[in-house]
Parts: sequence; structure tokens; C-alpha cells
Amino acid sequence: MTPKLRERTVSSPAPSVQNGFSLISNEKLLQLYAAMLKCRMIADRTRILAQQNHFSGRQASLGQEAAMVGLAMDLLPGDHIATNPGNVVPFFIKGSQTQGFSLESLLSALLKSSAQKPDSANHFKSATKAAKANKQAKNKDIAVALCGATAPFDSWREALNVATLKDLPLIFLSWNHVPLKKNEYGLPAINVDGNDVVAVYRVASEAIAHARIGNGPTLIECRTDDHNSGDPILNMEKYLGRKGLFREEFKSNVETLFAGELDVAMTAAKPKG
Repeated sequence: MTPKLRERTVSSPAPSVQNGFSLISNEKLLQLYAAMLKCRMIADRTRILAQQNHFSGRQASLGQEAAMVGLAMDLLPGDHIATNPGNVVPFFIKGSQTQGFSLESLLSALLKSSAQKPDSANHFKSATKAAKANKQAKNKDIAVALCGATAPFDSWREALNVATLKDLPLIFLSWNHVPLKKNEYGLPAINVDGNDVVAVYRVASEAIAHARIGNGPTLIECRTDDHNSGDPILNMEKYLGRKGLFREEFKSNVETLFAGELDVAMTAAKPKG
């Protein structure tokens, strides 16, 4: 008998509070916001490269910064990310927390991936394979698989089924994908506002901890429909403003410094000749 789907919804834009203190520090909130700004800048630049025919434009879409940052912010070096070729954003978020990370190398890999045909089926298989290896090694590393609206549903369902049956340390994150029918799988399924980085981060943190201690997979369903409308960066600015944390100077400094880094990395990453 198939176990019931454990489903819940996270709709509150604010983090939980205990004894008057936020579970997410002000430093972490600003870190999340800065990462979203950088991801938007990467998306803008890679879109320009696509228009110049340097590659076919399979980079992450604008507006997914909350989902990407919220999920990838606390991943560790040994964790595995599975997504379509060209989607460098989650690798940037994870890598920027790692010593020795090179933005130039990441962008070079993006340009090299331009000749590849996106294959969501393969990246679901790679996530499952990595999660199996991690479970066998008992190393507490996890895998994450990202799924957009155009992903092949059969491959998605197969990966969910394998992860559930084998209790793998695997987190699935989808945005505007076909929602699962209740009772279809036994893994926890959490619905969250895909434009709210605080909500996504809270859910992802719980799912990551859940997977690392051997409690199996989680599905995070990010919805960005009319009910949850709004630009994720503007939403975060409003949230920070309500907490007295938002400063235009902070935003300007992040954008100015990263623009310089991005200029250097983009120039170095472009094929010569």
C-alpha cells in the first residue's frame, strides 16, 4: 500500500519567531538578498550572451532567484546539484560559499555547455545516482534536483518514485510544474511561495537537515501564480524594509562590486578568437 503524501503549505512571508527572536539572523537575511541581486545580474549578462549567439540561452529564467537562492544557500561542497545545462545560478550560489570558487570557471563551463542539448531526464538520473552513492557512503552529503515547467513528467515521476522507495537523501525543487496528486508518493511535499526567498529558505533548511540525518527525500513545490505574484527581489526589499534592514547604499555596493567581478570573469570566460 502506498503511504500517504505528507503535504503542507508555507504561506507566511516572515520567518518563525521564538521568544521574540527570528530564527534567521539579520546577517543571513542580507546574505540571501545580496545573493539574489548577484543572481539577477548573472541572468541579465548571460541573456545578453545568448542574444549575441555565444550560446543558446538555456540559462535560468529571471524571477527564479528566490527559489534558487533559498535552496542552494546552505549546500555544502560535497552536495550534488542536478539541473539543465546552462543553469549556472545554483552552482554560483553553492560555489560562492566555498573556498577556491572561481566565477570565471563557472562561466567558462556555461559557454562550453552551449553545444549540449538540455536533457532533464539525464539530470534526474544523475541526481538519483548521486543520492544513492551518498546513502551508501553514509557521508551525509545530499543531492538536489531542479525541475521547471517544461521538464519531462515521466522522468520526474520515476526519480520521485526511486527516491521514495529507497529513502534517498534527495531534495526535489519544482516551480510551476505539474502538481502531484495526493497520496501518489510517500515523501513530504511542501508548497511554498516561489517569490518569497525567506519562505523557500526556511523550507529548504528543514529539508536539507531532514535528508542529512537519513530521513529521506522532500519535494518543495514553488508556485509563482497570480496568488503569489511579485518580483522576488522587490518582495525581499519590502520585507527587509519592514524589519528596518533595507538600505539603498547596501544594494548599490553589492551591485557595483559584483559588476566589476562579473566584467572580469565574463571577459576571461569568452572563447578567444
